[in-house]
Amino acid sequence: MTGHEEQGGAGRRVGRRSRGLKIVGLTLAGVMTLGVAGAGWVYWHLNDNIKSVDINSALGDDRPAKAVTTPTATASASASPLPTGSVNILVLGSDSRSGKENQELGGGDSSGARSDTAMVVHVDAGRTSATVVSIPRDTLVTRPSCPLSSGGSTSVAYGAMFNSAYSVGGAVCAVKTVESITGVRMDHYLEIDFSGFAKLVDALGGVTVTTDQDIDDGDSHLHLKKGTHHLDGTTALALARTRHGIGDGSDLGRIGLQQNLVKALLDQMASISLLTSPAKLYEVADAVTSSLTTDTGLDSLSELMRLGQSLKGLTSDHLKTVMMPVVTAPSDPNRVVADEPEASDLWKSLR
Repeated sequence: MTGHEEQGGAGRRVGRRSRGLKIVGLTLAGVMTLGVAGAGWVYWHLNDNIKSVDINSALGDDRPAKAVTTPTATASASASPLPTGSVNILVLGSDSRSGKENQELGGGDSSGARSDTAMVVHVDAGRTSATVVSIPRDTLVTRPSCPLSSGGSTSVAYGAMFNSAYSVGGAVCAVKTVESITGVRMDHYLEIDFSGFAKLVDALGGVTVTTDQDIDDGDSHLHLKKGTHHLDGTTALALARTRHGIGDGSDLGRIGLQQNLVKALLDQMASISLLTSPAKLYEVADAVTSSLTTDTGLDSLSELMRLGQSLKGLTSDHLKTVMMPVVTAPSDPNRVVADEPEASDLWKSLR
């Protein structure tokens, strides 16, 4: 074999190796491109799920003062700082009948929605402890005049049921009414509907709750014996909505069940490693965002993630759940009013 032929063989081997490396490189580049495109689609999809309401613009400056914020902390010089100051969030569970899934879970017509559940979540400075205050929907309040998206405003209503605020003026009126009766500025607003709650519970693999009495409620289709149960989304939603099968059949009895569910959700999230399972993380994120309405300060995936990251030190052990102190309304034995001065003292402690 001549030197020229030897060089030719080496050249062919080098050429084949070069072509092989190019193919591998192109394949890796293609996979990376698909991965980035996939990640981009996932982000766009989740981000596009979120609906929002510009509450700040609607309400203007006629609101309680914002809490004084403390400097934010950051894990590194290059990372965006996470908020550490106290924050108040109005969380509503909406009994919207819109959409087939919500109608199947909640029944009724699709002409409107009410705030079936209302909780003021106060996260303390440092964001490792929090207080959740439930406001009974049957509470009689003075509902302030609220701006309407169509123009104009609602009239002031005296002795109105608390959950009527959402019915007549949506999220904006719900926030204004809460701020009016509490004197506490709501920094953010989060609303999730029937199907979203059920999907979230299912995506987390269910929740474990303990009931201290038998529950037999034909309206919510919930039948549970006293004890500990692992519930899927539909059953957990029924538990959150049941009222006729417990206590005196009023809204007050189910508030304790709802607060236990909040703690159970926190415990379940802590028990599964979402970050090590992209598929599970996506399922949970899709369940949350697809049925979520927020204020414009939380209307993107990145903003929701920052809020979640700032609360990573919060566990159910450091979550206090209470109900706004109420007494039977003098005008109606089926309604309640704020019990003063205890109610005002509670709200004052959260400012």
